[in-house]
Parts: sequence; structure tokens; C-alpha cells
Amino acid sequence: MTISINQISAGTGLRIDGEIFLVSEYSHVKPGKGSAFVRVKLRNIKTQQVLERTFKTADKLDDVALEERKLQNLYRSGDNFHFMDCVSYEEIIISQDMLGDSIRFLQDHLEVTGICDGDEVLKIVLPTFILAEITQTEPGYKGDSSRAGTKPATIDTGAIVQVPLFVNIGDRVKIDTRTGTYVERV
Repeated sequence: MTISINQISAGTGLRIDGEIFLVSEYSHVKPGKGSAFVRVKLRNIKTQQVLERTFKTADKLDDVALEERKLQNLYRSGDNFHFMDCVSYEEIIISQDMLGDSIRFLQDHLEVTGICDGDEVLKIVLPTFILAEITQTEPGYKGDSSRAGTKPATIDTGAIVQVPLFVNIGDRVKIDTRTGTYVERV
């Protein structure tokens, strides 16, 4: 579907040069001389590359109707991950390459958000926080406090995060998936 620059807003999906971009910022500029234009900051859905473009009022853009779906991680087989659509109960297979770095915090049966173009899943977005169990770390000692420092710990997904010295094996912790940092013990 073709749209004009007046219909652009943050979160709009656009197809430019065969790639799908999400509008993250836009500003409508009306100079004193000449015609109005829009400055747009776009983020590539697959590669996360940021692109800045300027569009004139006469430009027509190719709109992409992106939708968000709730997906549940079922299991992994080789380099593929199997997800279930929580509404239609269809199984969707997603390659390890598409998941990228978020694979570190992907737990079994974790509900994620899939950004889709029709039936094709373009990107998987993890929840901001996950609850994980510490599977391996050095033991904590009496007197260790939250201000004394940190130590590496392996969580149930296999990722290694820095945790305070008082955290032990078997403790459940809250992890920020955007930064991979410890938030609190649960």
C-alpha cells in the first residue's frame, strides 16, 4: 500500500529498497522558503541498522502492515527454534541467525513477541525481564553484601551474567534482557 509523508508516524513499517524498516523518529519540517519535507530515522527490522532519510511532500512510500503476535518457545532442533503462535496454535520455525544475540536469554516455554509481515516472522522481541535460575557460580560467603562486588554466574539458559557475591546456586534472579544485567534476586 502506498502512503504519503503526512501519514508517517513512529512505529510505521516502510519498505525501502526491498528491506523493511520501522520508523523510530520523524520530524515534519516546514521551511520559510520551499516545500515541506519530513526527516525520518528508520531502523532495519532484521539488521538493526539505523538509516536517516529525507522525504519530500510529493514522495509516495510503500507501507508495510506489521503486526505483533504472541509466540511461545517450544524447543530447539539443530539451528532452528520452534515457536507456537499463542492464538492460532500454529508451529513456526525460526532460524538461529534471525534470533541473533537474544538467543542467550531464550528460555523453554518463554512467551515472546514476534513482529510479522503477513505469515513471515521478521523479528523476535524478548520480554524486558526474565526470571532465571543460577545453575553454576562460586559459593557466597558470610559477610558478602550487594556493594562488595560481582562474580560471574551461569543461568538456566546457559548465558553468563555478573551477579552480586551473595547469590548462590539455585537462587532465582531477575535479568534485564536488553543489557544482560542482573536486576534483583527473586
